Amino acid sequence: MFITASAFYLFKTLIMQIISFLYKLNLILPCILLSFSCNFMDKEINPDGKIISNKEITIIAKVQRVLIDQRKCWNTGNIDGFMKGYWNSEKLVFASAKHQPTYGWEATLNRYKESYPTKESMGVFNYTIKNITLLTDSLVKIEGQWELKRLNDNPLGNFYLTLGKFNEEWLIIKDSTTSY
Repeated sequence: MFITASAFYLFKTLIMQIISFLYKLNLILPCILLSFSCNFMDKEINPDGKIISNKEITIIAKVQRVLIDQRKCWNTGNIDGFMKGYWNSEKLVFASAKHQPTYGWEATLNRYKESYPTKESMGVFNYTIKNITLLTDSLVKIEGQWELKRLNDNPLGNFYLTLGKFNEEWLIIKDSTTSY
């Protein structure tokens, strides 16, 4: 778009008159602050400096709640409660380096119960979330590290989860776990 020098001068003059008028009314600073704050009213800046909306903050809090609830259940020896964080579907996928992929909620439940038959074998579970990626309003990926503290060992590794939203409920639809 080409703007002539005279058009630019007229535009500049108009802007200067508006600013002068607002300045005389002591409104220039409030107007600047208001226009700046309106752009960020429903947003927050995360630690990486990325601006995220209130909607994204709400989604992140809801998916984190799934993991918090799972940790509570695990640490009380409640595998059935732990499994409430997973999608109850034959399309659920659970994969780890030590086993073939498991498909389906019931098969995943059975695998957990076989691998962890007692509370002592379950140990104390903790995790650290390294990254949460919002793919869509109903699909989220989480990367993190997990750790079990047990009497005779302390296994740990990484996890890669995909969560889907079903009727306002966030559930794990894919779980890939590694150990080291």
